[in-house]
Amino acid sequence: MTLISISILISCLSVMAVRGRRGPWPPGLPVARPRLSAAGGTFEGSHGRPSDEYVIQERLIAVADGGGRGRPGHTAAALALGAVVAARPQMAGTRAEELGSCARTAWRAALRAEPALAEEATGLDLIVLDVGEHPRLRYAHVGGGAIWHCAKGGRPRRLTAAGTGQSGTAAPEIGSVPLRQGDRVVVVTDGVVRALGLERLLELFADGRSPTACLDQLYDELSVLEPDEDATMLVADFVSA
Repeated sequence: MTLISISILISCLSVMAVRGRRGPWPPGLPVARPRLSAAGGTFEGSHGRPSDEYVIQERLIAVADGGGRGRPGHTAAALALGAVVAARPQMAGTRAEELGSCARTAWRAALRAEPALAEEATGLDLIVLDVGEHPRLRYAHVGGGAIWHCAKGGRPRRLTAAGTGQSGTAAPEIGSVPLRQGDRVVVVTDGVVRALGLERLLELFADGRSPTACLDQLYDELSVLEPDEDATMLVADFVSA
């Protein structure tokens, strides 16, 4: 009798679980919150000395280019990103200047460990999503990479200048841009720009593919070109709910 009762109870629980998953979302419970839906990857160059590193979180994207110096460059990029993640800029203030300060602090920490990189142009790009009534994107940039904003249905617009100097000495370029549902943000290192060229990149950014499909296409084309240096691209769509 006990075994029969247990069997019936397990069957009831299974039905309840399935119905709960398939039923409508109960009113009053939270829905998906605004976030960056992103995909990223690094195509390692043929020189065999990877130096790019990146981080993707719900409201933070960071890319570091170690400058193609093999192990020292890779170490510096990893240390810089470690400092960024530890600082948690997405949880700090909402001023663009504060993100610039985070970028400076991160690369100073990296260059203390690898001082030889102080004379080489290295790159660091930070993106933070600020949510609220009027969502916006804050960014900080230094080096040879680039940050692009692609408004839904519009043309890609470059947010940062090219070649803003050495990460250890130059003041980061900072700014912010408002976001709407479906807007896209792209971060690329200079290896991507050199390999594909600007015109082809703009086509990839705005052709309507998902972030993952866009990244897959990038890998396909780089596999044919076989660039010498690392090429890193991160594609993020803004999801408001």
